[in-house]
Amino acid sequence: MQAIVLGATGLVGSQLLERLLANEHFDKVLSFTRRASVKTHPKLEEHIIDFDKPATWQHLVQGNVLFSAFGTTIKKAGSQEAQYRIDYTYQYEMAKAAADNGVAAYVLVSAAFSDPRSRIFYSRIKGELERDVSKLPFKSIHILRPGILNGNRKEQRPGEKAGIAIMKVLGLLPGMSSMRPIRDVEVAKAMIHVAVKQDKGTHIHSPKSLFVLAQA
Repeated sequence: MQAIVLGATGLVGSQLLERLLANEHFDKVLSFTRRASVKTHPKLEEHIIDFDKPATWQHLVQGNVLFSAFGTTIKKAGSQEAQYRIDYTYQYEMAKAAADNGVAAYVLVSAAFSDPRSRIFYSRIKGELERDVSKLPFKSIHILRPGILNGNRKEQRPGEKAGIAIMKVLGLLPGMSSMRPIRDVEVAKAMIHVAVKQDKGTHIHSPKSLFVLAQA
């Protein structure tokens, strides 16, 4: 299989890339990124693209499955407009290019509580993306909705660290186990598992189900 990866330098994406390169089911991995990485591997083909010029890269989005672990924060993006462009526009355009080129499967990392009608900006972006990519003609769509992600980020997020600590405690309470933070590597494993299974149709995976998929 040939994998396409969007967001390979991020928290989940970097873990995903490592595992795809080591996985026998995938003989080639295309990575689309804004900046060159230092990663080299016989199976890896890296494309440095300008996301604002889709006509220059759409034809390159070829393969069997598109993995999207792309995203940012409003602090890093600088404005809601910039965050929307990264979290929605770029992702949707990549997904549409894949669907137009006959890519069969799409695996998206979204977020818990995503809802296109939400008053929370972040949740609304994620919900709008889920809604719109679900209309694209993929044979298989898997949308993963993790809770708080736990891993070694390059940038410091004090608020997120506090949230992880709180949710770790809450996750010990009866009926709250699904709310505990999930590690980046667990999400990456779940992404690969659903892609290899190739179940047809659109599937939404809750925070709780991701822990199960990661162990499958």
